[in-house]
Amino acid sequence: MTARLEIRSLHKRFGALAVTDGISLDIAPGELHAIIGPNGAGKTTLVAQLSGQLAPDSGQVLYDGRDITHMDMAGRVHLGMARSFQITTILHGFTVLQNVALAVQARKGSSFRFFGRADAEPALNAAAIGYLRQVGLAERAGDVARNLSHGEHRQMEFAIALATAPRLLLLDEPFAGTGRQEAEQLLALMRQIKGKQTTLLVEHDMNAVFALADRISVLVYGRIIATGTPGEIRANAEVRAAYLGEEDAAC
Repeated sequence: MTARLEIRSLHKRFGALAVTDGISLDIAPGELHAIIGPNGAGKTTLVAQLSGQLAPDSGQVLYDGRDITHMDMAGRVHLGMARSFQITTILHGFTVLQNVALAVQARKGSSFRFFGRADAEPALNAAAIGYLRQVGLAERAGDVARNLSHGEHRQMEFAIALATAPRLLLLDEPFAGTGRQEAEQLLALMRQIKGKQTTLLVEHDMNAVFALADRISVLVYGRIIATGTPGEIRANAEVRAAYLGEEDAAC
């Protein structure tokens, strides 16, 4: 089976600093693969290269066997890649429904008009409500986005990402800034969608990582030092020495 995402010896330097230093990794269709590591390990730079936001110095990125190393972000979205959370654009003055409907429009090419009749695009609205219901936010559909709590913003961002019908989700620290209850709600949501899309999860919350991931890769100083199941990573002495030792209390 062809991997959904293949990373081949990816390098990126900023001056003398190697931020991604020969990273290679395969992610299978339907897999939820987590990337963990200390601050400054290169996680965000890696995701930026995978999404097309940042060009690598060398190496390859393949999506369903197709070389997309030099493809721009729009082209990758068209192929079914969606990056969420750290760069998600929310229209804070529009309703929750309108924000999600815009994502549906982008995928379907509809002529959705925010300022026309509310029912001018019933198919768009119905699809958007479906995604909001999936993330538990249907009751807030008519509310202005700026009035949502932080956790509800996360739920809406998930709905926006899902509305693009992605085959690969790049999730950049979705649990950042969430309280305990919000984190539990987000964890339950991610369990629901697990396996429906291939997912690359970059996250510091070890409880979430070990609860969700099929496999985990540990990134330290721009290099992957280990890849394995949650049990294998937890038992890996090198990983514990480099990273998990300071995180054990959270695991």
